[in-house]
Order: sequence, then structure tokens, then C-alpha cells
Amino acid sequence: QREIPATKLKQLRLKMDQKLLQHPEPEEGEIFWTAARVRDTFVSFFESQCAHTHWPSSPVVPHNDPTLLFANAGMNQFKPIFLGQVDPSNPMSKLTRAANTQKCIRAGGKHNDLEDVGKDVYHHTFFEMLGNWSFGDYFKREAITWAWALLTKVYKLPEERLYITYFEGNDQVPCDTEALEIWKEFVPEARILPFDAKDNFWEMGEVGPCGPCSEIHFDRIGGRDASALVNMDDPDVLEIWNLVFMQFNRKPDGSLEKLPAQSVDTGMGFERLTSVLQDKRSNYDTDIFAPIFREIEKHAGVRGYEGRVGEEDKDQIDMAYRVLSDHIRTLTFAIADGAVPSNDGRGYVLRRILRRAVRYAQDVLKMPKRSFSKLAHVVVAHMHSTFPEIKKKEKYIVEILQDEEATFERTLKRGLDHFSKSSDKLLSEGEKIVPGELVFRLYESMGFPVDLTELMAEEKGMSVDLDGYEKCMQEHVEISKKKKTKNEF
Repeated sequence: QREIPATKLKQLRLKMDQKLLQHPEPEEGEIFWTAARVRDTFVSFFESQCAHTHWPSSPVVPHNDPTLLFANAGMNQFKPIFLGQVDPSNPMSKLTRAANTQKCIRAGGKHNDLEDVGKDVYHHTFFEMLGNWSFGDYFKREAITWAWALLTKVYKLPEERLYITYFEGNDQVPCDTEALEIWKEFVPEARILPFDAKDNFWEMGEVGPCGPCSEIHFDRIGGRDASALVNMDDPDVLEIWNLVFMQFNRKPDGSLEKLPAQSVDTGMGFERLTSVLQDKRSNYDTDIFAPIFREIEKHAGVRGYEGRVGEEDKDQIDMAYRVLSDHIRTLTFAIADGAVPSNDGRGYVLRRILRRAVRYAQDVLKMPKRSFSKLAHVVVAHMHSTFPEIKKKEKYIVEILQDEEATFERTLKRGLDHFSKSSDKLLSEGEKIVPGELVFRLYESMGFPVDLTELMAEEKGMSVDLDGYEKCMQEHVEISKKKKTKNEF
């Protein structure tokens, strides 16, 4: 394990200070920290200042990892390195340092944000994860020093609005005093906060590499002591960067042993960072989403986006804008990387996402038929310079989306009418639970995914009988099996 001496690090910090970007005052109405500049600055900082290799994002569809529906973190493609399973003939085996922006989808499976998208201003199914990695090369001191330099010297975030967390220790692993002492060189101790394993100890799985982590949180408000709000799900005090220090290997018996080559895995939410640098209270208010909103507004028969949530968004127009802008990004990248909507696995996750978006497009935003799929052109236009694969597949992506949209449109109105009449009748009778039989009928006859029916029920102050639905589904499966057996004979 190589350690850079403190004197060398001091020289390195001075060197970086002299090479920092000069930030001219932007013209009125101009955004200096555009999304593209935020992304490019991260990668170029680690390439030019910290001798990292820019390793491109893996596909969002992990064809070689059966444990994942979609890539959901920057480190997914590097798992073979961390587990010591990388093929020596693979160029990845030569990596000691890497940095990139990774395409990620969190929908379906263990990590699933689909049901929350649109309801608030920070959930996404598709997002980018900015990350830098050390594979048995540098460790805590370098990772912390470079993270602090990038945030405060390059991005020029106010130091007094940054809060740090570290692992407080437990009966298996001692407190991460090493990280604490390094952070104290940069941050007053009152803003360096201990947390337990739930927040500050990262594990790849039940066995394998793991270790303490140190998170960097930012207070959007400023001018106050926000330490009590860290890790409290306050949208104005948000985690922006997580530095994971892979020190241990979790063995099958649950015990830990020190890794012979300690590594670093960091991840910073690109959309969150961009919102902070553009001084926006919401990821959806940044220039990442603005072009998609403008295109939606061109086709919508309702007002433009105003950023409302909850009770202030009674007509659900703003929720619909967020749903469409998120879902078209997810579908564009997933289809470009080899997935297609279908009735099982990741394909069914994509079908659910598309049908959720089409329902909002036509029922809430009053958009013409087949207009949702056209939003893919906007995603391609604004993101192909970073991810050229979506430009190569643009025509194919739109064709797949149009076919899926057309299929669902044939039953959409009938399903919406059926649900509306049935739910109104139930409410008039004082019933607030949608029967499983109705949920199943909407799914089987009209192609409504269960979570879409749940959402429509929630909008009317109702819930659904999922147990009843599962019972209907099981009966349907059994009948289908009997029919198949009978036909075979």
C-alpha cells in the first residue's frame, strides 16, 4: 500500500491551487456551471491533476452480471477487480486509478425509485454517478484531499456549508479515526459527525470487500448550524459525495479480515451536484431537465412546469412533467444499451416505466398520441456528446418507443374510463380499497401495470388489495397451466 507523504501532499495541494479554473462572472441569464461543464470538470480534474484513467461508463444493461437488472452504481463494472476475478488479458486488469461518469438506473430489484419519481423533486430512475477509484493504489488521505480540493477550490463551494460524516465504529470494526484526523485538517470538528454502520459502512454483499465510508453533505441554505439535519432526509441538507474505503473482506462466517490491497470507491450524484452549483433547490430546475420540459410544453395542452409538489400540485401537472422527463431518459439509455420492453425481467420494468409515462402524457398533460416517444430526440441531442451510443441508436430507440406507445394507447382510454367509473362507485359506497379482481382485470385485459393502478388509486385517496390481486394472478396461472396441459394431450 503506497502512501503519499504529508509534505508531498502539501506540494500537490499548492500545485492544484495554481492550476484551478478561473471562473469569470457569467453574463446576465447565463449559467456558468452548465451540466456539461460540471461533468467535464470532474473527469478532467482526476485525469489531469490526479493521474487517473478516464474509463468510459459501462452499459446500463449489465449483460455479464446476472445479479443486476440494471447498473445502479459506478463501481458495478469494477466488481471483478475488487473481487480479484478480472481476466489478466482484460485492459481493466492494468487499472490502478480510474474516473468517469456512470449511467445508472434504479428501478426494479433491490434499488427501486420508480414509485417515488414525480412525487418529489429529487428522485430519479435514471441518473449519472461521478466517481473515482483506486485499485490497491492510494487510500484515505489522497481521496479526502482531492475531494476537498475539487469541491472547494475548483467548484468553489462555500466550505462553511459542507458537513462530513465518518464511521463511529461497532463491536466488529473500530471507529474510523484515520479518516476523522485527516478531515480535521480541512474542516472544524463540529462539522465532522459520527454515524453508525447503516449510514457509514459500505458492503458489496453478504460476503466480499467492504469498509467504512465518509460522506460529504451540503447545506443549500447556509448561514446556520445544520449538523442536526445531516442524514435526516432534509432536501436542503443533502449528501453529494460518498467516499468508500475498502479495507476489509467479509468472510462467509461473517467475520472480517483486512484486505491485502486496500481500495477506494467514490460516488457523487451528478444531478445533485449540478443543482447545488446552479443554486437550485431541485434537480429538475437545472439545465439537465430544462430542454425536455420545453419540448413537453410544446406538445402539452396545459401550462408549463412550475415546480409544485404535493398539495400545491393538485392537478398533478408538475408531477407529470417530472415523470416524463425522468422516464424518457431511462428508456432512451436502456434501449440504446440492449434492453427492450417486454413481459418479464428488466423488459417488464421498462414496460411499466413507459406505460406510466404515457398515462401521464395523455391523461394529465393532454399531449397528442405518440408524442412521448419524440422526447427521446431531445435526450439524444443534449447527451450524445458524452454518450455517443445513443446517437447511433436514435432511430431504433424512437421506433421501439413508438411501437410500445401505440400498443398501450389501444387500451389506455378504455382502462382509464373503467377505473374511473369503478373507483367512483366504490367511493360512493364508502369503500376505499380497490378490489384485487379489478386490479387484475386492468392488468390482464388492458395492460395496466399494478403499480400504475396503485398510483391512480392513491390519487383518489384509495389503496389496492394486493393480496387479492396476487390470488387472482395465481388462479390465472393455474388455469393457464391446465389449458396448456389439456392442449398437449
